[in-house]
Amino acid sequence: MSEPQTDVSRPSALPTATLLHRTIPQAIIDQNSDEYLDNIEEEWNKKVDLEVETLVDGMVDLVGLASISDKDKFRIAQESFQAQARAESMVRAANTLISITHSMKLLLLLSDEAQIAHRRDAELKVVQEEKAKAKEQVAVLLDELLRGATN
Repeated sequence: MSEPQTDVSRPSALPTATLLHRTIPQAIIDQNSDEYLDNIEEEWNKKVDLEVETLVDGMVDLVGLASISDKDKFRIAQESFQAQARAESMVRAANTLISITHSMKLLLLLSDEAQIAHRRDAELKVVQEEKAKAKEQVAVLLDELLRGATN
């Protein structure tokens, strides 16, 4: 008897196989933490923008395909296939957005709370210093204005 044929991949050892050595560009290594985080944030934003754009384009195409006019059976079948294909791409985009949301939730939950608190306190300190400087400037301008009014 012959062995049954399947499409399951079978592991095999190739004598010429080599592991892929990834090299990290020096520019990435030289980035400070803020630049690195800004780049990561930009990548997330691009992914979200791409998926939202896919959803919007899909909806526009579906509305365009839903026009009512005199159509033959071939045109109806063609538009039906186009609508199914567009709907599937929209479902994939929606699933990707759900996955991104889940990943972002995990990043937030597993992030370093001490670092977040430190950044918040540093930002609060900067804002308070700016507020004090603005009050001083207002006081100086008010004094000048009052001196000018009494003279």
